[in-house]
Parts: sequence; C-alpha cells; structure tokens
Amino acid sequence: HGLPAGPGDALCHGPLGLAIAPDAPNLAGQGAIYVAAQLRAYRSGERKHEVMAVIAKGLSDADIAGLAAWYASIKVEAKPPD
Repeated sequence: HGLPAGPGDALCHGPLGLAIAPDAPNLAGQGAIYVAAQLRAYRSGERKHEVMAVIAKGLSDADIAGLAAWYASIKVEAKPPD
C-alpha cells in the first residue's frame, strides 16, 4: 500500500488525502500512475507550483512510487446529491 502521507502532505492534502487547503486537490483514490506522474513533473520543474516544487525535489523515485501507491489505496465513496 505504499508510504503513508507525511506531515507536509497532511497540511494541504489532509492525513487521508482529503484536501484541507482550498487550493489543494484531493489525492485519496487517485490512480497511482497519475499521482506519480504529477510528482515527477513537479520534481523536474515541468509542472509549476512553488510549494510542491520544494516538496517533490526531495523525493526519490521510490518515495514517489510509495506515495502514489498510498493515495491510490485509499477508498473513496461518491454519492450523488439528494
């Protein structure tokens, strides 16, 4: 199931990948391939975001794979409006 989110992740994306910050996306239930690709894009500078660039720069490929697997393993239920 990968690495659990760290304290830096939880500040914006919440401890279970449900965003706390209004400008941060939910990561819970996102596909591992998608999350890994976005983290690699932040790390390389291909994708721009001041905070994420700093966080992703310190991640190894193994860290990225672990985080992607963690978020992908969280089950999210969607319900239509009443």
